[in-house]
Amino acid sequence: MKRVRYTKFTGDLASSIDMEDLLKALSDYMLDSGFSDPFQPFQDLGHTLDDLREALRRALLSGELLDEEMQQQVEQLEQEGKLDELIDKLIERMQRENYISAESTPGQGEVTQGDGQTGKALGDVRFEVTDKSMDFLGYRTLRDLLGSLGKSSAGRHDTRHWATGIESSGASRQYEFGDVLNLDSTATLTSAIAREGLTVPLNIEYSDLHVHQCEYQSSCATVVMLDCSHSMILYGEDRFTPAKKVAMALSHLIRTQYPGDSLSLVLFHDSAEELPVSQLARVKVGPYYTNTREGLRVAQRILRAQRKDMKQIVMITDGKPSALTLEDGRIYKNAFGLDPLVVSETLEEVARCKRSNILINTFMLTSDPSLVNFVHKVSEMCRGKAYFTTPETLGEYLLMDFMQRKSRTIH
Repeated sequence: MKRVRYTKFTGDLASSIDMEDLLKALSDYMLDSGFSDPFQPFQDLGHTLDDLREALRRALLSGELLDEEMQQQVEQLEQEGKLDELIDKLIERMQRENYISAESTPGQGEVTQGDGQTGKALGDVRFEVTDKSMDFLGYRTLRDLLGSLGKSSAGRHDTRHWATGIESSGASRQYEFGDVLNLDSTATLTSAIAREGLTVPLNIEYSDLHVHQCEYQSSCATVVMLDCSHSMILYGEDRFTPAKKVAMALSHLIRTQYPGDSLSLVLFHDSAEELPVSQLARVKVGPYYTNTREGLRVAQRILRAQRKDMKQIVMITDGKPSALTLEDGRIYKNAFGLDPLVVSETLEEVARCKRSNILINTFMLTSDPSLVNFVHKVSEMCRGKAYFTTPETLGEYLLMDFMQRKSRTIH
């Protein structure tokens, strides 16, 4: 059972620091993708409480988190050797407000206690980013992306059909059995008056009933296929962290604006596997090759279990398909050029998606000419779109596609 502890407010610095601003300053640390960048302030840190203390120290002393008055207080504590006390209070607050959870892991050795007894040594105390922090980071990313698009909110998926409902956005029509009785009183009264004239009492018959029409809104099952092969952090650029942030923003958007939709996450590398979206912050780049076909297979299995009007795959990648899972379970790999076997089997999987009415939208984080034709072929086969973008503009392209294009049902 959860407990709430009430304490007297003392107005100390740890209570005055805005926790959301603090999380934003630590976002790169919490979403570390394994990219080796000597200019990244948290590059040498892991996910232990000692590393979190160091990350907080760097954030507080950076001069970018606090206002001038609070920054002076932090520098004063640093000079007096009391900054560690502030950091410990901040960590305690982060745990109390459920932004992180920490637990001790047993060490491998033994320690001798004061009474001569021996016991297991405590290893590093590790912490995990909670769903609350994930939700906040996704919200901040989404808000930043929507701001860059000039949007403040998003509707639900539109189709070219009409239905009766609560939100009216079209002309009224005569009521039919089974319609939601969202009565258009003006049209109903007008019909009765035109038939009988202006009399009191006015006799309204079944044929006079008119109801508002609204746009028929369908639900959509989306699978984000995220390439986590090693190329996502090679060539002097971190492409994986922006992709993680965009996936988190998309998750927040669907959960808050499209409650009837579903979102699943598939990581693909040498192989592929489904991962809960809540675990996304902890993911780092994996093996070296790109098994696109296996990712499509896993995505199709997920979508087959979803009873949604629309089904789509959003694939974020930066490389060519270079691996293939053979029938006996072995993985065939070829990183040199577009291997004809790998490409043909991958396109066959794309064809299966088309036969299952699954839309594939591809966001390619490269402009390699050898990949352009391959990606265009994937898009043509599944009536999807291909976006050749950069880590900086990936979120704008993806959310623009998701909200403005609306993934209409195609008959």
